[in-house]
Amino acid sequence: MTERIGRAGRAAAALGTELIVVNPADGPVSIEGYYDEAFSVPGLLAEIAKGDTLGVSAHIIACFDDTGLEAARSVALAPVIGIGEAAFHLASMLGHRFSVVTTLSRSIAAIENNLLKYGLAGRCGRVRASELPVLSLDDPSSDAAAQIGAEIELAKQEDRAEVIVLGCAGMADLAARLSERHGLPVIDGVASAVKLGEAFGALGLKTSKIGAYALPRPKAYVGTCQLPVPNRLLSHPHSRRAPWKTKSQCLSR
Repeated sequence: MTERIGRAGRAAAALGTELIVVNPADGPVSIEGYYDEAFSVPGLLAEIAKGDTLGVSAHIIACFDDTGLEAARSVALAPVIGIGEAAFHLASMLGHRFSVVTTLSRSIAAIENNLLKYGLAGRCGRVRASELPVLSLDDPSSDAAAQIGAEIELAKQEDRAEVIVLGCAGMADLAARLSERHGLPVIDGVASAVKLGEAFGALGLKTSKIGAYALPRPKAYVGTCQLPVPNRLLSHPHSRRAPWKTKSQCLSR
């Protein structure tokens, strides 16, 4: 799945943009609910720290639940973009109301909570589940497009949705096809995040460090917890390379 996400991102990227696609070594093989999210965050933060050390201009978390987003912003100097938040904002600019089509029902609550947090719950008609496990999106024999398409038609009829947001990074390569078939904009968070990352890089913008996303205070972390040392990042300048922060089949929802 990480390779598929990388291909989708590079297809959206401008000439000259370099995407570094990474997969943390630790964590579950897919993120399907709050429990999986918790075990994904340490590996994600380690990759974020590596990216800042390389001097990247932006980080992208390619999990639609925006797993670990606030913690990553606290560690990173470069902007950190969640594909869910990116897609929601773009969708809100393309129609009065959008609906989300995600994977499993257990993901609905996390997405609804994010919409509330981002101030966009009022613009979302409904978060729908296609009941497709994340890893099934990698199976060529699955009827993923048909199941997602059925939910899109219901969203048009029942939610009065004018725009559809695909609620998993593994659906990225279906966006154009589904948009043409169903006659409305279908937003892929991967492509959305890439373009926002390019914009941040071009504008030279970085994460604010004077409040909520200030670097963590130095302290000991005991037991098996081994986290990056944020203060060392201050000496690394930013370049115009935007890396992917995915958990492969984990952080790609």
